[in-house]
Amino acid sequence: MLMRTSTRFFLAALLALVTSFAAFAQAADKVTAPGKVMFLGLFHFDNPGFDAVKYTPIDVMQAREQTYLVALSKRIARFAPTKILLEYRADKDAVMNERYANFLAGKFELPKNEIYQIGFRVAKLAGNQRVYGFDVDTPAFEDKLWGYLASEPVFEQKLTQLIDAESARLNQAHRRMSLQQILTMSNAPAEDNRNKGFYMLLNAVGTEKGLFYGADSAANWWQRNLRMYSIVQTHATRGERVLVIAGSGHAAIQRDLLRADSERQAEDILKYF
Repeated sequence: MLMRTSTRFFLAALLALVTSFAAFAQAADKVTAPGKVMFLGLFHFDNPGFDAVKYTPIDVMQAREQTYLVALSKRIARFAPTKILLEYRADKDAVMNERYANFLAGKFELPKNEIYQIGFRVAKLAGNQRVYGFDVDTPAFEDKLWGYLASEPVFEQKLTQLIDAESARLNQAHRRMSLQQILTMSNAPAEDNRNKGFYMLLNAVGTEKGLFYGADSAANWWQRNLRMYSIVQTHATRGERVLVIAGSGHAAIQRDLLRADSERQAEDILKYF
């Protein structure tokens, strides 16, 4: 009888040890796993119309779009993000997190901007206690570029044609497509290439005269995005799962940077739409 009791005790202790080891190994794998990053690129929901490309965006505050955004936020939350990065600058962090805390307490009604409509919703569903900003400023070169274009009629005509075509394309898309279709389009590789292609069209402006206004403007945009991605890197350390929400122009370049980053893994946003 004593032998049987001892055997049962030994087996129970062995099972407990194996279980503890498995749990420890699982926790260790989570900590040592490469950081995972998912980019959600989109149009600005409360677009004020300041950009050269003019279009009237779909109204995300309508009942059908709100229903979709609630469901989308639930699906994205299954990614289980440990941190959510939003397109605002460091000096807005205290204000944004005060708003987020009020939202968690049921004291803040979500405005039209995607920071709130998706970012705050997903953060709450994921159990995050705060949100993070990752936008930055860089010196602007656009004024020199736009001022010089008048002396380059070929480039100016190409730019005008592109702006007109993009305005018409996006106006049509936002009139005829659902929010799901628009977001899917905005995160597709073809749209990423279209966003980057705008800068390539203007890249050679001024080069023949040694002015490099086009290239400097493009470099400024890439510099801004490299700085933004450096902030992503500081958050997406081992074991972290980071959701980054930004305008599709940023996401197009950020995804390229993530593909070149051997220390982090990408999660495809398309399957969540």
